[in-house]
Amino acid sequence: MSLSDPLGDMLARIKNGQLRKKESVLMPASRFRANVLDVLHREGYIRGFKKVEIENNKNEFKIELKYVEGEPVIKNISRVSTPGRRVYSKIKDLQRNFDGLGISILSTSKGVLSDNEARTEKVGGEILCKVF
Repeated sequence: MSLSDPLGDMLARIKNGQLRKKESVLMPASRFRANVLDVLHREGYIRGFKKVEIENNKNEFKIELKYVEGEPVIKNISRVSTPGRRVYSKIKDLQRNFDGLGISILSTSKGVLSDNEARTEKVGGEILCKVF
């Protein structure tokens, strides 16, 4: 199955899994998705993820969703840059999400970073998504 927006699909699966109070969700594995999941894990929005091998040498990620007192940690997750409309930002022009409580995930020349990490590295890039 070919997807035109693999990152959008991943974000939708995470959002839908949390709405259904699932403990984990599965999705096809890729290096780009792993980088985004690594940022979500470092920032404390998911418990973790691991690569699971399925038939014919194909891999999937099993993402363990995180809840606090029965409520999902991720209140809102939305795609900013889409395949049809890319959104780039210099780091000085990047706004803070929800008064600094949320993060933006950026694809930069130094890899996939959260907005706080990008400010530390002083690099801008493509704004992939916003998480709160």
